[in-house]
Amino acid sequence: MPKTLHELAIFLNGRVAGDGDVLIEQVRGIDEAGKGDLTFVSNAKCRKKLETTGASAILVSPKTEAAGKNLLIVEDPYIAFGKALALFYPEDHGPAQRSPQAFIDKTAVVSQDAVIYPGVYVGPQVRIDSGAVLYPGVYIGPEAAVGEQSVLYPGVVIYRKCLIGKRVILHAGVVVGADGFGFAKPGRENIKIPQTGIVQIDDDVEVGANTTIDRATLGRTWIQRGVKIDNLVQVAHNVVIGEYSVIVAQVGISGSTKLGKGVIIGGQAGLVGHIEIGDHVMVGAQSGIHKDIAPGRIVMGSPQRPHRDFLRIEACVSRLPEMRQTLAALEKKVAEMEKIIEKKRKSRKVNQS
Repeated sequence: MPKTLHELAIFLNGRVAGDGDVLIEQVRGIDEAGKGDLTFVSNAKCRKKLETTGASAILVSPKTEAAGKNLLIVEDPYIAFGKALALFYPEDHGPAQRSPQAFIDKTAVVSQDAVIYPGVYVGPQVRIDSGAVLYPGVYIGPEAAVGEQSVLYPGVVIYRKCLIGKRVILHAGVVVGADGFGFAKPGRENIKIPQTGIVQIDDDVEVGANTTIDRATLGRTWIQRGVKIDNLVQVAHNVVIGEYSVIVAQVGISGSTKLGKGVIIGGQAGLVGHIEIGDHVMVGAQSGIHKDIAPGRIVMGSPQRPHRDFLRIEACVSRLPEMRQTLAALEKKVAEMEKIIEKKRKSRKVNQS
């Protein structure tokens, strides 16, 4: 439904510079935007496009100016952009329903306003709370629980006794609670150690497609409030990920490792087991983390190094061919000098005799 720019300003807690009555019908990127579109500028590069965009209005940060343009000035344009997207393109999971093609065990407690699509399996003593959405192919094992307004997309698997909090989003193919990788005498007898714990996922967590979170050997694997995990991430048994941390695609976290609050792990990084990562640590992409990291540090590389050390080393690595040639030339000069010195030494010895 179209909104005036003034209405959007109220919704986004911003102010208008220009025509507040202009109608906005959709949100588009700055290059594609035209009449009736709202777009946004969040960095210096995009500001160059302010003059050329055809958008009817532009989300900008304070102190931004553009003559002849309708501006919606907000504290953080990117956050406002996200809220505008949610306003114009709300997610529709369909009406509350229990499909007759779903299996729901008679001992399960399922809210009347949950959305249960065909092909869902809900096991014994499961609890599904108000507003939860279970898409086709979702499996909920015995004694598991799914909190209010959580969304489980097609093919999500929740093993026995695992706990999913409120407003959690699990994308297609996520597996929560498979056995942790625990074997005695590895490479010889591979004796399986039973994995008897659970996975607990707290409120407002989002987990990307085909990510796996293993159940604990004892106790719990714990994903705390507000954590965001990308696609294709492996979280091993008894791992703890602190509040509001961000884990990018293809990261692997080994068993019993603990991440503090607000940790950011770049793509394809690997963390060994039984280490502790402090609050607000940043780990660069493809890093190999083999020991504890103190709070607030930035590390990169494999093995891990402080960020500045890594940059210095990489600066040298790019010059290795040139440095090798220089070293070879120096070695040659040194060898020539040694020959000259040795020749002079022999000459003096002859003269002295």
